[in-house]
This record gives sequence, structure tokens and C-alpha cells, in this order.
Amino acid sequence: MVLKVAVLAAYFLLVSGIGFMARTRWKSSPESYFLADRQFGTLILLGTMVATNFSAFTVFGTSGAGYRDGYALFPIMGFGTGFMALTFWLIGRKIRRIGSRHGLVTPPELVKILYQSPALSFIFAAVMIIFTIPYLAIQPMAAGYALEELVRIPYVWGCILVTAVILLYTFRGGLRAVAWTDLFQGLFMFVLLAVSLAMVADHHGGFAEANYKVFSSNPELFSRPGANGRYTIGIWFSYMMLWFFCDPMFPQLFQRFFSARDDRMIARTMLLYPLVCTVVFFPPISVGVLGRLSFSGLAGKQADRILPMVLNAVSGDVMSALVIAAGLAALMSTMDSQLLTLSSIFTRDIWPLVRKERSQSSVTGRLFVVFLSLAGLALAYRPPASILQIATQTFTGLAVLFPTVVFGLYFKRRFASAAIVSILAGEFALTVFYLKWLPAGPFLPVVWVMAVTVASYLMMHGFALRRVRALRFTVPGWVSDPGVIALAGLFILAMDYWMWGKTHPMAWGIPFWLVYFVGLSGLQTLIMGWMVRCASAGEGG
Repeated sequence: MVLKVAVLAAYFLLVSGIGFMARTRWKSSPESYFLADRQFGTLILLGTMVATNFSAFTVFGTSGAGYRDGYALFPIMGFGTGFMALTFWLIGRKIRRIGSRHGLVTPPELVKILYQSPALSFIFAAVMIIFTIPYLAIQPMAAGYALEELVRIPYVWGCILVTAVILLYTFRGGLRAVAWTDLFQGLFMFVLLAVSLAMVADHHGGFAEANYKVFSSNPELFSRPGANGRYTIGIWFSYMMLWFFCDPMFPQLFQRFFSARDDRMIARTMLLYPLVCTVVFFPPISVGVLGRLSFSGLAGKQADRILPMVLNAVSGDVMSALVIAAGLAALMSTMDSQLLTLSSIFTRDIWPLVRKERSQSSVTGRLFVVFLSLAGLALAYRPPASILQIATQTFTGLAVLFPTVVFGLYFKRRFASAAIVSILAGEFALTVFYLKWLPAGPFLPVVWVMAVTVASYLMMHGFALRRVRALRFTVPGWVSDPGVIALAGLFILAMDYWMWGKTHPMAWGIPFWLVYFVGLSGLQTLIMGWMVRCASAGEGG
């Protein structure tokens, strides 16, 4: 026990030290505190984007889902999250350019510039804050689970401890500190998640042997729709769609576009992202599946503890503490970014409505970091559902913002009324499905919610065009881009319904359809690389 505590204490001190060394000045400008002066190169940009997007949900939520449902989750996470990288190209470059030109710091500021509407900017900011706070709460939740299993710290005190460490370096350091700690924690997470899988597999005779043992007792974990019949083709499509629309609307990831040095940094990050997703999501899901060999009968929120439970059972004190520290790295690198970005939104988009002026100091934002930390802790005190369930609801609320951004970036005529109606209609539709006033049928609510959101926007946009006697829609050029068309075909191939219910052929203890999705991710990278080269050649010409 003493060794475990010592390892975790050393890790917390190391992360705090990195954050302290990379800190910004106390009275630094908002641009310096929140965007690190827009100077991120490929390594730091990729590291902080990956780390800020891969959270407690990535490590504890997916391992819990792997335990409950099996390998069916891996393509949804590995390929689905990686496919979202296309949005870096479609909207990330434009966001960076406009942000640099106008000195923008927050996502709502971009919306205000595009639509010239303070009301829309406020609604956009409010939605980002409201739907990110529950996601923020997932991070101390997972920390509480991990520390309770590993060193028997009571759940609530584990939540408080990790939140306090994150608050320490985020409050003082700003994005520069967050980015450097993200890079360290992302690499740390990668290495030790792989180590955790190797340790668990070795404990049961090797990876292939361990999987065959699970297969002999639970073959449903190796096929779709999974052990609980959850991943039907409709749910599969829904999750793929959800990641594409919601991930770039995470405020902490959206804000990273502003911090890139130039478009090349965004392009390189996009090309590497699918590979990273494939590598990161496989170990925790596999550990969840193999956890069936050590523990049985876990259900719901209990399964989210499977990673620390298994490692505590099969490894020594030092290694189990290190691997759990990797899980803490994932959640800490997301929570610090969420705190920083939401505080920037409060400082730049909410506080000026109260004070009638924009602060030129980052002090207000730093203080709001404390408030957000307490809000996250309050929600984590009595978690209402599993990590996956909480994430799915909050992600859908953020996905509603996507049409406002993409249409605002590409339409020549923009109308705030169309964006406001689409956001309100989308969030109302989400509420209807959340309260179960209407059934979602074979899909997750996100499919219907996004249909309502997009239809509302386009309908209001069409009415507004008629009112100003401009009768034609402006279709974005990327819609007919051969690369985008090829990637749309790749997305269709990801709906591999012909493999549903099949477990064979198998290799190394896993079904072939998993390998198929690794191949799809590789093909996606090749297509996006071709798109980047064509764009570079066109600009050069």
C-alpha cells in the first residue's frame, strides 16, 4: 500500500512540476493564458488534442463497456473517433484563419464574428458550458473509482484529490502549462495502457490464449451486437455519427484550432489522428473483455471499475499504481483543458454582459476555473449513470452546435435567426428524447436530434434568403471534392452489416472484423494525405 501511495504522489508532483515550469505570468493577456500565443507546432498540437479528447471515458468508460459488451465497441471508438479528424480539414483550418485575423480566443467569439449576433454568441456559449459540465464531472468520478480500488481512498476524497492537483497547475499555468502536461500525460497513458494489456494477457497465458478462454465462455463478446445486444446496426451508425458531429464541438478541442501556428500543423495532426485513435482505444477495451476472466457479474456503473480491479489483482503494487496513474493522466489531461476553455468562455463571452466591458486580464478566468472545479465535484458526488451513458447525453447536446459552425463558415449569406432556431430546436428535441416523450426507435436520439437541427437551420436559412430575394443556396465546394466523396464511401463501408453476428474467422484470439476496421483507418489516412497534397499543389500553382 505504501508503495502505491508513493508512486501516485510522485506522479502528481511530477505533473504539477511540469505545469509550474510552463506557467504563464499572473497578469498575462487572455491570448497568452488561453491560447499560448497561437504558437503550437505539430507535436504539441497533436499531443494536446489527443490528450484533451481522450478522457476518463477513454480509459475507464471504454474498459467498462468492453467488459459489459465486448469488442463491438472498438470500431466505434477506434475508427469512429479517428474518422472525425476529417473535420480538422473541413472546419479547423477556417477556424484558425478567422481566429488569427480577428484575435479570437473562444468558440462563441467566432460565431459572433460570423453571424454578427451577440444573442447567438450567448446561446452558443451557454450550450457549451451547460453540456460540458456533466462531461467535466466524469473526470473526478473516474478518479474516485480508481483511487478507491487502488489505495482504498474513499470515493469522494479521490475525486477531491485529483481535482485539487489539476486546479493547482491550471489555475496558475494556462494553456502552455496544460499543453505540456497534456503531452507528457498522453505519452504516459499510451505506454502504460499497452503495458496494462500485456500484463493482464500474460497473467492468463498470453493475449491469444486469454481471448480464447473468454471466447469459450462468452462468445457474444466477440461479435456484434455484443453481449447485451446493444450495438445493432442502427446504434452503430448513431455512434459513428455522434463522434463526427460532437467531437469538434468539444469546447476544449475547438479552441485548439485557434492555437495552431499555421494550417500545416492542423493538416499533420489530422493525418496522425486515426492512427492514434486505433492504438489508444484497443488496450482498455481489451482489458475490459479479459476482465471477465478475473471478475464476473459486474453491471452498469460497477463495470467502470474493471481496469483498476483487474490490475490490482494481477500486478504488483508499483505496476498497478503506474497503470492507474495512466488512467488518471487521461482524465486529468481532459479536465484541465475543459476547465481552461470554459473559463475563457465565461471571461470573454459571459462576464462582459455583466460588467459591460471585456477584461484585459486573465484573473477572472482563473477564478472561474475554481468555480467549475467545484461544479464538477458536486455532480460527481452522486453519479446518476455509467460513464458511457453520461457521455452520450452530453455529447449529443454539443453536436447540436455543429450546423451553426459549418454553415457559418461556408455559406456566403448567414442569418443568426437560422442558427438560433436550429440550436433551440435541437436542444428541445434532445429534451424530448431524454424525457422519453418519444421513442428513438432503432437509433440513438442523436440521429433524430441532428435531423431536426439541420432541417431547422436550412428551412430558416431558405426563408431568410427569400426575404432578401437571394433565392439560391451556396453549396460548399468540399461537398463535391473527390477526397470527401471517397471518405463518405469509407463511412458507408464502416456499416459492415454483412459481418453482424459473426465471430469467425479469428486471428490472435480476435475476430477478423476488428482487423478490417484497422485497415479502414489506414485507408482513411491515405485518402486524407492525398487531399492535403492536392490542396498544397493547388495553392502552389
